[in-house]
Amino acid sequence: MAAYSSHVFKVSIIPNGTIYQFGVLTSNVHNAWMRCVAMRMKSDYSYSLSMVYNTFPWCNPTPEQKAKIERTAQKILDVRASYPDCSLADLYDENTMPNELIRAHQENDKAVMQAYGFTKDSPEYKSEAACVATLMKLYQQLTQK
Repeated sequence: MAAYSSHVFKVSIIPNGTIYQFGVLTSNVHNAWMRCVAMRMKSDYSYSLSMVYNTFPWCNPTPEQKAKIERTAQKILDVRASYPDCSLADLYDENTMPNELIRAHQENDKAVMQAYGFTKDSPEYKSEAACVATLMKLYQQLTQK
């Protein structure tokens, strides 16, 4: 007889997902979108394929921008791998997150923002609200096609 936990786990996968997709999905741009459109269970976000992933307006990067996102995403994975005895919970604890992992995510965030055309001088670069407002406009354009 199998024992079952009372916890419910949601698992989402992207079959044959790419390092580029990983880079975009772990970026502050995608996380800003998720925080805006995802539902919540208590104080936790509930990531839904239909509400978050499928509605996310992906950018159209140049080959150079895509390659940069792939490099920065790989750097995140490489840094994680350099801590084989740490869980993701350990690595992403705000009090103990390794500085090199913070920098890797910052580099990835910048690469993704550049692919969206968000530069240091743009409102979207400086404000999550402005970033989400622009993503909403992109989503509206996509849904009107």
